[in-house]
This record gives sequence, C-alpha cells and structure tokens, in this order.
Amino acid sequence: MRYLYILVMYLVTPLIVLRLLARGVRYRNYHRRWRERFGFFETPGLRGSIWVHAVSVGEVNAAEPLIKALRTDYPNAPLVLTTVTPTGSARVRQLFGDSVFHVYLPYDLPFAVSRFLHRVRPRLAIIVETEIWPNLYHACKRRGIPLMIVNARLSERSLRGYKPMLGLVRSALRSVRQIAAQSRSDAARYRLLGADPERIVVSGNLKFDMPVPDGAVAAGAELRCQWGARRPVWIAASTHEGEELPVLEAHLDVLRRLPDALLLIAPRHPERFRAVEGSVRSLGFSMATRSVDKAPSAAHQVFVIDAMGVLMPYYAAADVAFVGGSLVPIGGHNVLEPASLARPVLVGPHTFNFEEITLTLIREGGALLVPDGARLGGAVLELLRDTVRREHMGRMAREVFDSERGAVRRVMTLIDTLLQE
Repeated sequence: MRYLYILVMYLVTPLIVLRLLARGVRYRNYHRRWRERFGFFETPGLRGSIWVHAVSVGEVNAAEPLIKALRTDYPNAPLVLTTVTPTGSARVRQLFGDSVFHVYLPYDLPFAVSRFLHRVRPRLAIIVETEIWPNLYHACKRRGIPLMIVNARLSERSLRGYKPMLGLVRSALRSVRQIAAQSRSDAARYRLLGADPERIVVSGNLKFDMPVPDGAVAAGAELRCQWGARRPVWIAASTHEGEELPVLEAHLDVLRRLPDALLLIAPRHPERFRAVEGSVRSLGFSMATRSVDKAPSAAHQVFVIDAMGVLMPYYAAADVAFVGGSLVPIGGHNVLEPASLARPVLVGPHTFNFEEITLTLIREGGALLVPDGARLGGAVLELLRDTVRREHMGRMAREVFDSERGAVRRVMTLIDTLLQE
C-alpha cells in the first residue's frame, strides 16, 4: 500500500507545484523559499540535531515551552524547527529568532524526504500534535532516527478520516518509538488507529505549560486605560469564515444594552483581514485596526486585530473571551490562553480539537458552551453585566489551567530516555 501511496504522490506532484504557484500569486510568502518544500536548502553544518516539526502557528505555540526546555537541557545540540505554513514560519522567527534553524518541511516524496534528513541529520525527530507522513516516518526508521509524537491529539473526525488508508497509517505508526498523548481519549484513538499500545503514554497538554508572555498583563492594563478602564470589552479570537457575521451581530445585541461596549476581533488567517474589515464597515460600526490605528479610542465600537501572535495582551485587556473555530466545524482553537489569564471562556459547539480540556473548563465552571451564533450575544451580555459571575468563571478557568501543568517535564523525561538509548 505504501508503494501505491508513493506512486500517487509522484502523480500529484505537478498539481502540488501548481497549487504552490497559485497560492504564491495571492500570498507572496508561498513563492519565497519554495525549494525547501523539495528538500533544497543550505544548512550551517548540522549534525546530531534535535528536530521538532510544528505544522503552523498553533503547534508552534504549543511547542514553545518544550523547545525552551530542550535549549536548556541540551544546549550543545542544534535545534531544527520545521513548519508547513508561512504564518508558522513567522511565529518561529518571532519566538526564537536565530536560536533555532527553521526550514519548511518537504512534501512527503521519497527524494525530498531523503534530502531533508541528509541535510538536517537529526538524532531525534519530534512531531507536535498530529502529522502522519508515511514516507517521512519510514525514512526515519530506516535511518535509525528515533521518532516521537508529542502533545498527540486525534479527534473522532480525524480518526474517521484516516480509516480509508488504515493499513498505510498503521504501517507508518510502527515507525514511531513513543506517542505522548494529550489525554486518555487521544491515546485510545491512537490505539484504534494501530499504534503499539506499549508505546503510548498520556503526558498531558504542553499548552498548559506555556508561559504568560512577559508584560502581557501590564500591556493589557495599558490598553484598558487608552479606551476606558470601566468600559465593557469582549474579544472574539481566531475566528473563521462563517463566524465573523454571527460575532458582529452578537456585538449589535450587546450595544443595545451596553452602548459603550467594545469588540476586539482577531481573524485566524491574515489573508482574511481585509474581508473582516469590510464586514465591520458594512454593518456601520465605528472601527479601528491595529495596523493603522495601533489601538482603539473611546469612540470605536470594533477593533480589528490584523496581526499574528499578539493575542495575549488583548486577552488580558478583555472581560470575556470567545474562542473561534467553534461556531463552524473547524474544531476550535486554544482555550488555554484566555484561561491562563483568568478570563471566562465562551465556545461554540465544535470543539473536537480541544475536546477534553474544553469539557473540563465547562465542568469546572471556567467556560460556557454557546449552542449557536444566535445565542452568542446573550451569553456575552450576561457575563459583561454580571461582574461576580464573570470573575468567578475567570478564577475557575485559571485553576483548571494551573492544575494541569507538568506536561513538559513528563515529555522531557521521555526524550531523555530515547536519547540515552
């Protein structure tokens, strides 16, 4: 089955190239460094590196505390960090600068994978969350490179998606030395997918160990002073197409009762910034954007955060946080960031990417499930008007966040064992 997969990959390579060119027309970052996607790049003489793959922004953020621990415990080992998206690459530069070597992960073509591994020469390969590439995994095994999946998560939806190629995936997972799952549910699904049960452990979620950025709380307080310390403020973070309109309609509901309320809205993808700005204007809101106005004034009703990797100060400045990707079937985004800042969390019905932690937050009183967009405005308004309940939810969210920490230490123990072997 893998040979059939290889044949298919070669047959679709021209389409992959055309897609790369097409995306490059709209987003110039896709034209730059395109050779890396086929394994062509210069390295600073890497040997014995520790290689971490994090597909995009969310995975890079999740890997941040682990990468910092690796830099501390293995200061002499070169660190290689790969991503797939330009936004992920930008986040790597923002967090780590030149302290890691960044390159795009090559397409899962045998020649590209072989060239990549020859240049990077890793002594350990670490995949963050869920990225199963059969040729890459088999190449690591063939070269004797220990491969582990950390912060491993697998939703019911993803499990169903893998079933048509279950034999191929099962074969790839046999190349994995260790799977550190986020939760018992994730571990169970990896077993159903064919992973060796003896190689699966539940380590917890790395995102619980992420540090609150230095100055985030102070920056949030400064923002509040600019637009009015007593002003009711809520944030809709990491929103997708199909969510912004319900969010903006919810804000209209809020403004009817709280005329001085402010909405901070942060689209998930930069290519959608302008479309969201257009939607805000079309509904008649007084609007400001981060790129032009830097911060909203007391006269603005909506502030569009048209930048990546800057959410934490805005979470700190908000009274209530709605986390996007959950009103549409994307699966939800990181609920831990607002929880770490003791902010009450609102989510829609689609949270399978963060299933267990979202359920825990709801059960412990730190989050609320909003069944659909029509009821978002009422939920936001209720919390903005009830200071006691809002502060209680924030405390519960922070307590859940604090109680689950320690995943980095557990994963580092597994890494130490593999490297000693």
